[in-house]
Amino acid sequence: MKFTQLVQEHYPTLTKSEKKIADYLLEIKEKTIYSTMSDIKEMTQVGDATIVRFCQKLGFSGFADLKIEIAKEDFSRSQPVEENTFYDHVLDRLFDALNSTRQLINENELIRALSAITDARHLYVFGVGSSGNTSMNLENMFLRVGVHCKAVTDPHFQAQSASLLNEEDVVIGFSLSGRTKDTYDSMKIAKDNGATIIAVTNYLSSPIAKLSDTVLQTAIEEFLDGGSLAGIISQLYLCNVLVQGYERQNQVDTILLREKALRSVIDKSID
Repeated sequence: MKFTQLVQEHYPTLTKSEKKIADYLLEIKEKTIYSTMSDIKEMTQVGDATIVRFCQKLGFSGFADLKIEIAKEDFSRSQPVEENTFYDHVLDRLFDALNSTRQLINENELIRALSAITDARHLYVFGVGSSGNTSMNLENMFLRVGVHCKAVTDPHFQAQSASLLNEEDVVIGFSLSGRTKDTYDSMKIAKDNGATIIAVTNYLSSPIAKLSDTVLQTAIEEFLDGGSLAGIISQLYLCNVLVQGYERQNQVDTILLREKALRSVIDKSID
């Protein structure tokens, strides 16, 4: 049963406080899956127990269970109807990811990020899961233009690295949700030690974005489809923007650097 229908069916049995929750969730609809219980409490002025009781009256074990059900409905609606067009659907989603991310670029934030990277004594990139893979990609991309940075994807090593940074250092943190606890904790340690923090995330109001000095915004919302190619593409696009922006700002002789890199590995090809 669709969530809206489920709420409407149970609405007469809800208490006044529970109806406030129902009204708010019906208003924000699919955005519910990107909300936390704290968000719901703040907007409806009810307590945790009331939210849990509301979810249980609808047949869910708790708020997380409710969000998963909404995400399943949203994901099903987004799938192509005809089997032979699924590859066009995939392509359209990737185009949308790139175009949407481009529209969210704030030039002032980008300039601040590039200046911080240019002036950094040490440059670290933090991320876990699929964002950890993006972090390693950015490390490799920067290496090709002569910038030595270190991608750290293990939360324990992130925390240790962050504890040794100071005001001359920069950390770039990747998290689409902006709520990844391991990444947030490591970035907080770096921030407390004076390091400049650059976040690459979807949400300007997320904990990671609020912690950061500069935010570059991605455009792909993920919940049930975590680690999607569209989300990775959105991140990688901003990685490329940072790298090419650094090249232009610092007038890097990329042909010379690429030649050196090519010569270093050219004899590793099999004839």
